[in-house]
Amino acid sequence: MIRYKTPEEIETLRKCGQINARILKEVSKKIKPGVKTSDLDAYAERLLDEAGAISAFLGYTPKDVKKPYPAVLCVSINEEVVHGIPSEEKVLKEGDIVTIDLGVSLDGLITDHAITLPVGKSDESSMKLIRATQEAINAGISTLKIGGHIGDFGAAVLEIAKKYNLSIAEDLSGHGVGYDVHEEPFVPNAAKAGEGPELKEGMVIAVEPMFTLGKGAVKCLSDGYTYVTKDKSRAAHFEHTIAFTKKGIEILTRV
Repeated sequence: MIRYKTPEEIETLRKCGQINARILKEVSKKIKPGVKTSDLDAYAERLLDEAGAISAFLGYTPKDVKKPYPAVLCVSINEEVVHGIPSEEKVLKEGDIVTIDLGVSLDGLITDHAITLPVGKSDESSMKLIRATQEAINAGISTLKIGGHIGDFGAAVLEIAKKYNLSIAEDLSGHGVGYDVHEEPFVPNAAKAGEGPELKEGMVIAVEPMFTLGKGAVKCLSDGYTYVTKDKSRAAHFEHTIAFTKKGIEILTRV
């Protein structure tokens, strides 16, 4: 069941989204060769505390996962598509690409935001992947409107994937968000325009295209969280939280 948010709740989500966007922007400035991913996580936690917000990820336990997520950030490197767990052993290297994904909770309401960046100077194919995935999220968002459908987003994302001869990560998608990290509706990255639930005032969704340089098949590692490409090809991921209001759509996680 889709859970619609009130104007007052969307106002709280608006504040939450701005905290989310500012923190991710600040963390992105720390990305460089030699940085431990655990240090990025600690920095994000400090910024959350300063902002009077908390992590939506730390301690979160998805369905069918045995243990709670142990960090504030998800930090996914190269073939890691989503939900990479930061640690002292995972250190950024020149030429890597890295996705930082942060969920923020403010007054019981949640937003979700992710970006992919190069570490130092990366190769051209990786940069094309990042640019195309960012283009895809922008193209998908441009289709969203009250009275439209969830499939409109996925149709636009699929067109960008075809344009650049990239694959869409399989079995991973966007989702509703707000009261919980993951809510209905399911927001696929490959769909037909006009299909799926109708977009209505009060909906809040997290849209998140994920492209790979190789094939789209993914698998989850033994940690229960980290999804990687089966063929070890690099992946990129961008995510924004979108609210549907009387005035139209609003990107809550854009600075």
